[in-house]
Amino acid sequence: MRYGYWLPVFGGWLRNVPDERMEASWDYVSRLARRSEEIGYELTLIAELFLNDIRGIEAPALDAWSTAAALAAVTRRLELMVAVRPTFHQPAMLAKQAANIDHISRGRLSLNLVSSWWSDEARRYGVRFDQHDDRYARSEEWLAVVDGAWREPRLSYEGRHYRVEELVLEPKPLQRPRPPVYAGGESEAAKRFISRDCDAYVMHGDTPEVVAPKIQDLAHRRAQWGKPPLAFGMAAYAIVRSSEAEAQRELERITRVAPDSPGYANYQDWIANTKLEQRVSLEDYSVSNRGLRAGLVGTPEQVADRIRAFVAAGVDLLLLQCSPQLEEMERFSEEVMSLVGDGPSSRKPGWDAAEPATAAARLRRESPAVA
Repeated sequence: MRYGYWLPVFGGWLRNVPDERMEASWDYVSRLARRSEEIGYELTLIAELFLNDIRGIEAPALDAWSTAAALAAVTRRLELMVAVRPTFHQPAMLAKQAANIDHISRGRLSLNLVSSWWSDEARRYGVRFDQHDDRYARSEEWLAVVDGAWREPRLSYEGRHYRVEELVLEPKPLQRPRPPVYAGGESEAAKRFISRDCDAYVMHGDTPEVVAPKIQDLAHRRAQWGKPPLAFGMAAYAIVRSSEAEAQRELERITRVAPDSPGYANYQDWIANTKLEQRVSLEDYSVSNRGLRAGLVGTPEQVADRIRAFVAAGVDLLLLQCSPQLEEMERFSEEVMSLVGDGPSSRKPGWDAAEPATAAARLRRESPAVA
């Protein structure tokens, strides 16, 4: 199992707790990222929203891509999975920016390709908002341009949404053939696109019994395309306490969202513009990404047992949220990771397992530590 976490670019995850003791600031996230790679975390997911959907639209929210570029320079081992929404980024220009960050990080960049869900954000920023299946059609073209720019010496492409002529992108990304591309989605359009064109499937939180058939389905679809296996990640909110009763008290504290809270209207917008396989309760949304359904709530032993069940179901990567982030990540590292053990090794998606000594890995080993 690989352990990753959501970078708290919105200053927290709880819609009913006004102060989670983690501000949306460069000082906080840079300190968190540097510490995280010292205590066993391998990846951070940097979400991209220009407005804050947790605290309300007038609250601060860090920009994903400039934050990623800065973190690339001050971390050494941490994989930087950066969310990107095609309607907000022209593909050729994003491919150029991403290739540069891949070099700054010495081969640690990956993409989380997200089809936009927030119509009000798009309206406020003057960005086109596509209907659901149209978003995946756009995403397919967008990734075709990005991937082609990273692989080809010159690229010409013409589709319904994007057109480039004799595009030249140098230097190419350090990772070859490309930085890994993660994506999630539960519609048929999403599953077809991800199984064919991406390197990893990321899921909302759920139980091992629900997650296992999803993994089997995507693995089967992937095999039909004749491509290397996908990696599988899942969001999860963790509450680790010395007793089950104490963990349940914390759970009760964080799962109350009033209709007049800042995030409630955004919740309604999200539900209206997604195609989810299950009903999402207001309690689920209180901590985002259905992280509580994963059931990582309890004593260290209970949480470790639950993680072993996810390993058996085929999950390679946990994307954790917790509050306050730094303190709870320290607790999780100290009390849970060692109980789970190493288990079967998980590899970074998009890398050929037969060639572990990639240029990116070699450069990371040879690079000096960042002060």
